[in-house]
Amino acid sequence: MSVLIVDDHPIVLQGCRRVLEDAGVETVHEATDIVSGYRRFHRHRPDVVVADLTFQGAALSGLALIRRIRAVAPATRILVFSMHDDPVIVARALEGGATGYVLKDTASAELHRAFERVRVGEPYIDPALAAEVALLRADPRPAPGQALTPRERQILGLLGSGRSHGAIADALGLSYKTVANTCTQMRRKLGARTLADLIRIAVREAGRAP
Repeated sequence: MSVLIVDDHPIVLQGCRRVLEDAGVETVHEATDIVSGYRRFHRHRPDVVVADLTFQGAALSGLALIRRIRAVAPATRILVFSMHDDPVIVARALEGGATGYVLKDTASAELHRAFERVRVGEPYIDPALAAEVALLRADPRPAPGQALTPRERQILGLLGSGRSHGAIADALGLSYKTVANTCTQMRRKLGARTLADLIRIAVREAGRAP
């Protein structure tokens, strides 16, 4: 069996490799960013991918990586190894194609347990997270995007897909400052105190898309 780890923290890569080798994995590939991660996936076609969600300069870009891998190789098992315990983000990762979700502050034994489940195609999620995700899905809330202009909804959608301000500016032909100012306006409209709160709303909105 081969595994690809995609994470931009050397200590995490080292720790993951140790757990995987203890689990009997013969080949472990590594990547430290989304682009090289996708390239290594195409080159090696690992059985399992262990990926973070957040990379430097690209908030939640791991969500896009999960969707791309799932689109080209539906049988690939994906285990998210992340610091995010927000049920909205967990739900988006699972809906995007992740087989399992485990938190970075967990014990190595728990990561090992999660990997053993995911490697055979069984879903895994921490029981506390699973309960919160289930409650989230059962909670019908109004769509905040209805209060936004078409341009704001467009930027919010890209933010929810993991794009950085710079990437959104490039995609829409706008200046970085325009994107940043629009995000500030959306924060006021949607009651988001921080950019992280706005990203959370964006991820929730992305989950409403058909």
